[in-house]
Amino acid sequence: MYFFLSNLSFIDICNTTVTLSTMLQSLFKGKTFISFSLCMTQLYCFMIFIATEFYLLTAMAYDRYVAICNPLHYSHMMNKRICSLLVAASWITGCLVELPLEVFISQYIFCGSNEIDHFFCDINALLKLSCSDTHSFEILVLSEGAFLGLIPFLLTLSSYFFIIVAILKIHSSDGRSKAFSTCSSHLTVVLLFYGSIMCVYMRPSSMQSPEQDKMFALLYTVLIPMLNPLIYSLRNQEVKNALRKVIIRK
Repeated sequence: MYFFLSNLSFIDICNTTVTLSTMLQSLFKGKTFISFSLCMTQLYCFMIFIATEFYLLTAMAYDRYVAICNPLHYSHMMNKRICSLLVAASWITGCLVELPLEVFISQYIFCGSNEIDHFFCDINALLKLSCSDTHSFEILVLSEGAFLGLIPFLLTLSSYFFIIVAILKIHSSDGRSKAFSTCSSHLTVVLLFYGSIMCVYMRPSSMQSPEQDKMFALLYTVLIPMLNPLIYSLRNQEVKNALRKVIIRK
């Protein structure tokens, strides 16, 4: 669990660093100028971190499934090699699955206003500046969103379906409470992350607005990475015990 949490924290730090750097420059310096190549680099890094987090959250759901549904085989099924392969697969898939989108949008022609109505180079904000026909790209975004978001989400839901079935079979109320407590933190993070991402990228273009895009972007680039350590820490007895010891010593 801590191995996956450390990777999740690393992704959150990278995502926040990539996206909020331009916003902080805008706050302190006013308008921020960014070159086209740097804008494309920022967009690709952002998409990699988002895609990798999708698959990493799915791997964490599988880890919880094995821990609750197959506890006696957990040390064998989720050894260091398997955990490392799951994390590596998340990163590799995230890098590869976003490459076609990056290549596609970099070939577009941008004319007229070059002012991005966003605090970083986001897909929706860039498409509004393009003079090219973006209909085919929107179809690509929706289809890739189904592969990137829907499939991991369904795998996560299926893991939790079997987890809930296994928990309901536990006769002890303390056992059920402990099992639900183990999964509640991860499930909360999954619902917040998936919900905010899908509200931005899975909506039709007619329903999109720059203000709503920026609001949801702040949610998954600032608020959720900030809440992740708190959500996992407050539900973790070991962390609470360590915090209690520090308070008692002081």
